[in-house]
Amino acid sequence: MRIALVGTRGVPARYGGFETAVEEVGKRLAAAGHEVTVYCRRPRGSTEEELPATYLGMRLVVLPAVRSRAAETLTHTGLSVAHLCRAGTDAAFVFNAANAPLLPLLRAARIPVATHVDGLEWKRAKWSGLGRRYYRMAESLAVRWSDALIADAQGIADYYRRSFGAPTVQIAYGAPVIDPGAARLGELGLEPGGYHLVVARFEPENNVLPIVEGFRRSRAELPLVVVGSAPYAHAYTTAVHDAADGRVRFLGGVWDQDLLDQLYAGAATYLHGHSVGGTNPSLLRAIGAGAPVIAFDVDFNREVVRSAGRYFTGPDDVAALVEEAEADPDGTSARGKAGLEEAARYDWDEVAEAYAELAARLPAMRREGKRPTGRRTRRGDA
Repeated sequence: MRIALVGTRGVPARYGGFETAVEEVGKRLAAAGHEVTVYCRRPRGSTEEELPATYLGMRLVVLPAVRSRAAETLTHTGLSVAHLCRAGTDAAFVFNAANAPLLPLLRAARIPVATHVDGLEWKRAKWSGLGRRYYRMAESLAVRWSDALIADAQGIADYYRRSFGAPTVQIAYGAPVIDPGAARLGELGLEPGGYHLVVARFEPENNVLPIVEGFRRSRAELPLVVVGSAPYAHAYTTAVHDAADGRVRFLGGVWDQDLLDQLYAGAATYLHGHSVGGTNPSLLRAIGAGAPVIAFDVDFNREVVRSAGRYFTGPDDVAALVEEAEADPDGTSARGKAGLEEAARYDWDEVAEAYAELAARLPAMRREGKRPTGRRTRRGDA
């Protein structure tokens, strides 16, 4: 089949969950013989000559975008959809419900489409009242105009069922089981088991600030290593830095995957604050590396880590749990091994097979045309 992957920054994956999914799924679909096209945003400062035409068997179409938080995703996807409507494809996967206003163009071009709706974007603190209303509208449009919806977590599937009476195809991300060693930790002055770790964009719903505040309140002896930044959240980034004490080390973005994997694998604990985004690839990578997890207490995270994790709701919980982890290293290590067992439930090969099966079913689903109206129910709003 000809399969198009639309709506992300593209590959190579250097940013978030969508990009990770596109790379892991796309390369497997290509290896299975499908003709895979990935629409990518042109990196800042790049030229046409610097960009590859193919990557891991996937054909890349690189297009520009307006560089602003509000317009970047939709402008790039608009250009991608225009290109795709001319080029044609057997099935399209659109990532991010924010792109839903463009779905009627794909339907008019007779392109079967599934939308990966991700998390509850309208709950993100970075969006104003207008932004939140847009995302809620976009959810409705995704329900109305998609031939299928993809949810990566049971909590997301439940939300669309309650809010719209809409069925979803539940396909999670994969959790790569990795054993990268620790040879490069010395580059950062770190030792295996000698630090706590956070990997997250600096956004309020990722709870980086409560984690840093809680760590500062703790009597932890190991340092807290923080990986991440945010291109638009300057005030929040400043607040996070101001909350830290001398035990906190900020590394910024780490784009070297081998080094990042060693950071996961060598962490005494991995603190995960994501609260609205469904199943998170960073959390999956952490359990796949055997890192003991302390996660924000939300159903998405409990669905992944189950009883292998410890859970927090605020800074005081973080302080207590970090101290507990250092006081009981054997118990903490055992939780890391238990998390590694949970990672076996998330396999990228199975994920790619599920996408291939859905791609094959999409034309028939489109012909059936039985989609919900996109109207919200009172139960869903409540």
